[in-house]
Amino acid sequence: MSTRSVLSPAASSSPRGGLARARARRRRRRRRISLILGVAGLTALLVLLVGPRIPDAVRELTLPLRHEDIVRQQSEAKQLDPSFVAAVIYAESKFRDQTSHAGARGLMQITPATARYIARLSGGTTFEQGDLATPQINISYGAYYLRYLLDRYAENKVLALAAYNGGEGNVDRWIAEAGTGERGFTTEKIPFAETRHYVERVLDAQGDYREKYRRELGL
Repeated sequence: MSTRSVLSPAASSSPRGGLARARARRRRRRRRISLILGVAGLTALLVLLVGPRIPDAVRELTLPLRHEDIVRQQSEAKQLDPSFVAAVIYAESKFRDQTSHAGARGLMQITPATARYIARLSGGTTFEQGDLATPQINISYGAYYLRYLLDRYAENKVLALAAYNGGEGNVDRWIAEAGTGERGFTTEKIPFAETRHYVERVLDAQGDYREKYRRELGL
């Protein structure tokens, strides 16, 4: 039997081989620890940089606000509370430009027929349906109509919102049937569940916008 044949199987179990394996294990362990520490450090850095912005991001998802400069401008021009205008936009479109199945357009969901009516009320001479997709024009028309409805119904927000959603003709009939007059008309007296829920949603959202976007809305 040769010396080579005897030593070859035992070479891997020699003291030198065991020492090499131990060193390899230590190197792998150090790499794992370095990787874990690196990930932890990166996570801490991200939390430091992004963490303060998380509440704002959540707020934007649950209660969005866009075009606040236009909302402030038009609210001031029409003597409206900007949180009220923002709440109407939220209820109508959640600040997304869209067209409903009924043909209502833009942020404040104004139909072409209503837009032509507003144009006549405001003394406008021209109207293009495509204009309703422009935030400046859409919010201007919507704010003008809200101001008109508040004037028409003695500053009663419930009636103004009900008319914005359900039409002036329906609101006039509900006032007559309730027998309370404009100032005594409350949300509970709205017979249409959809309109009643719409009014409640806007009024609730107005409080949220006043609380969460006071600086942005100039309140």
